[in-house]
Amino acid sequence: MRLRMKSFYDAIIGGKVTKEETSWILYDVGNSAFVLVMVTALMPIFFKDVAAAGMASATSTANWGFANSAASLILALLAPLLGAMADYKGRKKRFFLSFFFLGISFTLLLALVGEGQWRLCLFLFVIAKVGWAGANIFYDAFLIDVTSRARLDTISARGYAYGYIGSVIPFLIIIGIIFSAGMDDGLPVLATRAGFILVALWWLLLSLPAIKNLRQRFSIPVPRAPVFDSFSRIWRTLKDIRRHKQPFLFLAAYFFYIDGVGTIISMSTAYGRDLGFGVAFLIVVLLFIQVVAFPFALLFGRLAEVFSARRMLLAGIAVYCLATFLAFLLPVIADKSLKVIAFWIVAFLVASSMGGIQALSRSYFGKLIPAEKSAEFFGFYNVFGKFAAITGPFLMGIVGRMTGETRWGVLSILFLFILGGLLLIRVEEPT
Repeated sequence: MRLRMKSFYDAIIGGKVTKEETSWILYDVGNSAFVLVMVTALMPIFFKDVAAAGMASATSTANWGFANSAASLILALLAPLLGAMADYKGRKKRFFLSFFFLGISFTLLLALVGEGQWRLCLFLFVIAKVGWAGANIFYDAFLIDVTSRARLDTISARGYAYGYIGSVIPFLIIIGIIFSAGMDDGLPVLATRAGFILVALWWLLLSLPAIKNLRQRFSIPVPRAPVFDSFSRIWRTLKDIRRHKQPFLFLAAYFFYIDGVGTIISMSTAYGRDLGFGVAFLIVVLLFIQVVAFPFALLFGRLAEVFSARRMLLAGIAVYCLATFLAFLLPVIADKSLKVIAFWIVAFLVASSMGGIQALSRSYFGKLIPAEKSAEFFGFYNVFGKFAAITGPFLMGIVGRMTGETRWGVLSILFLFILGGLLLIRVEEPT
């Protein structure tokens, strides 16, 4: 049995990687299903059609938005403290497993939600998302422990790349189950609940190697008062930003350009609907982006070994600038066939750099920070990423409302990419 499982995992990853590197990559394969199914594609529809049945559409959408914001805010506030505490010897894996099992458990509990139980649904979803995102703080920090400095870019890129495929496989199975159950009367409740269980089981199965093999190699001694000492360390780090100038300069750049990336991803479906594209077409485009992102994330990791991670990040930002400008031009294309082709080109450009930017941001930051304080610094990394998710959609919404056209809101996202790129140029190459 053990030999068959090893063959299964090896077949998924491929290439020359160590046992710990493989285990770390596989966790990304497993947990990515939560993002696509529970955050992006299926759970929002289940909430509106089942849990919030009978509720006004605008109210249910607002409640769903509040729940997502609440989960992000909880993590943003807790991340630095959790990261600082996880840097103590033997603590990183404990925190990782605690949040991992929290996320798994509450994802399973979501399968119990019935019609009209919208409060229970939102409560369970917020805790599940906190568990998922919290585990990712320590998962990201484990990158320093599982591989050498020279392989950070490659392994981080493989995590993101295989994560995209890892989200598509269970998603397609779940879609098959739902369509086979029939959608004449709306979303089939039992089939959708089965989908939630499948996500949890997929996440658990692909995480077993990480549970067994991940080891904390870099740490600091455990003090008498860990919580008080963690607060003190965070304060000292913030107070002594000059000493850590490069990591925080990078985080400033990351805040802006990752905000642009996140805005393009999160607002693309709504923009597509504004352009008149159907739901089925947009789902196909979403799957296309996930699949295309897989080889390009691997390619970014390889190219980073030749040209450096910073140059590849700047290249990715440039591609996103082009994609944003083309998206701005889409509404003025009168010919429907040309508009569809142009939309596919934008989708391809987004897919080509999406995984590379996210993967190399993680590994580049890992090279800038002290290894023994990786969890603390990745806590800050998580904070900047969470708060970055606010600015872009707000900017796009404000500009769109002021001009009366969504396309000008899309164009405003260029500002985030340009500012992020200019700040990134000032970050020194890690030695």
